[in-house]
Amino acid sequence: MQTAEAAIDRLCDPAAEVSAHYVICEGGNVTALVAEEMRAWHAGAGAWGAITDVNSHSIGIELANTGAHPFPHPQMQALLGVLAELRTRWGIAPAGVIGHSDLAVGRKIDPGPHFDWCALALQGHSIWPETRAIQPRDPAEFWPAVRRIGYHWADGQEPDMIAAFRSRFRPMASGPVDALDAAMACDLADRFGQMPID
Repeated sequence: MQTAEAAIDRLCDPAAEVSAHYVICEGGNVTALVAEEMRAWHAGAGAWGAITDVNSHSIGIELANTGAHPFPHPQMQALLGVLAELRTRWGIAPAGVIGHSDLAVGRKIDPGPHFDWCALALQGHSIWPETRAIQPRDPAEFWPAVRRIGYHWADGQEPDMIAAFRSRFRPMASGPVDALDAAMACDLADRFGQMPID
């Protein structure tokens, strides 16, 4: 949607069959739409780790942004405040704070490469690789590592999987999986992995 108001209108329209618990506008205004203990229909089909019905296991936060520009400081500050409250209230670990592109590889692309995941991680609200300490790894190690982190993808979606990972952790990278992708994924899997090794 082009504006927060348009997004809220759509999220409140029963015909749209989509909803979220919160919408945060560019200026930092937070609008609550669905009670936290109720199911909202923000995730659609997707999975994260062992959870295959994300809508019934999550609190959906929508950020007003077209995906074409950075997220304004007031909006990010409001998000940090909401995350601090939610994580305290519900006991959500940093690894449980994900984007739509994480849970629906190839189907959703938000929040996109302009979203500052590192800023969330610096406040303890997300995961981030220890880039200063990691060593290059065999690119083949990327695939089991991202599976351990919680990502799911179907055969043929490997390019979408690379794009989802890089959108979050290496937004300027391109080309096939490389040694740094593998190193970052392995670091995250070793520290935060939730899925058993095959």
